[in-house]
Amino acid sequence: MFTTADLIDEDESLPSCALQFRRLGKRARISGRIATVSCFEDNALIKQMLTKPGNNQVLVVDGQASLRCALIGDVIAGLGAANGWSGVIINGAARDADLLDEMDFHVKVLGTNPAKSSKTAKGTVNQPVAFGGVLFQPGHFLYSDNDGILVSERSMT
Repeated sequence: MFTTADLIDEDESLPSCALQFRRLGKRARISGRIATVSCFEDNALIKQMLTKPGNNQVLVVDGQASLRCALIGDVIAGLGAANGWSGVIINGAARDADLLDEMDFHVKVLGTNPAKSSKTAKGTVNQPVAFGGVLFQPGHFLYSDNDGILVSERSMT
């Protein structure tokens, strides 16, 4: 079992995401290879990704920090949990917070909003995304717990 504090003590060069996220879901900590989506107020690509087998990956979503609508709710998060994803990190908002809190899943978001997003599938998949001072490269490793989010080119656990 890891903690991000122990990992960064072991390797102080690890990038730590400076954004302050709200965690939802019963999984307090996750780790896994990174997959990415970049989108703006549109969650169709997120749903497409979480419908596929996750193999304990973490989906990192750059929603460009929009809080005007939710990019994930209980239905889409449920797909991720059912398909073997470790969790999602979203630079944006969620909805259905109480239901997400009951899931065996890990969701980190900037905040919540009950409004739905559009569903046009505009955006990119598995391209590098950056926010909070961290570059999230598909295939690299992400570690998330209540202290924060770290990224590494190699497995730390």
